[in-house]
Amino acid sequence: MSTAIDRFRHLHESGCFVLPNPWDIGSARFLVHLGFPALATTSAGFAWSIGRSDNHITLEEALAHLRVMASAVDVPINADFEGGFAVEPEGVAANVAAAAATGIAGLSIEDSTGDKDNPLFDFDLAVRRIKAAREALDRSGTGVLLVGRSEGFIAGRPDLGETIRRLVAYSAAGADCLYAPGLRSMDDIKAVVDAVAPKPVNVNTGSEFTTLADLAAIGVRRISTGGALARTAWTGFIAAAKEIADHGTFSALGRTVPGAEINAFFKP
Repeated sequence: MSTAIDRFRHLHESGCFVLPNPWDIGSARFLVHLGFPALATTSAGFAWSIGRSDNHITLEEALAHLRVMASAVDVPINADFEGGFAVEPEGVAANVAAAAATGIAGLSIEDSTGDKDNPLFDFDLAVRRIKAAREALDRSGTGVLLVGRSEGFIAGRPDLGETIRRLVAYSAAGADCLYAPGLRSMDDIKAVVDAVAPKPVNVNTGSEFTTLADLAAIGVRRISTGGALARTAWTGFIAAAKEIADHGTFSALGRTVPGAEINAFFKP
């Protein structure tokens, strides 16, 4: 097991830490500069950076991105591996094994289908997919941490009872950490923490609804930002570009961080 994976697993043992989500090497290295102990990739942020919408990158593109990100920084990287780029457990297992060889320290598998009428995989299939990912990671001998994600709250099925049922089953199937993106109620988050204890829980803070201290107080072990940092960057870019296109003025450009300051972050 690599040192990065050892460090990543240790972070999950106690306390609460933030692993923000960069979308490229530069954003990753800046976050490391700020002192974050681990990072997570963002499927959305990466997709936008290559001109795609979220969930429209290929397995090969995802694996190449993970190799780039894991080699760019010396902190652990948790991979947003979407749904494993396969439906059947055998395919998930093969792709997870490939991801584990990229140098990442953790990896998440979602249960969303992308089908608006049936947005979540059937319960039994979803559990078998997590089990297959677990077995693939065990065979790899890497020690890569497995995160089981239930997507109901962002896929049109905001049912806390079903979300908890799935997370508990994913835990039993071998997930090391559990995650239900879209939860915003502190009571709901606490219910998830209690249901899967002592396994750690990840919470996404893609908007301003809580704080690190408040989440730590109810037992959340780790906090990610999903595509929110990438959206923040895009928000500034879009506003400045629209000002130029619509008004022929450049005031937004005058409010940016000086290039010299940015260059200083990346000095060898």
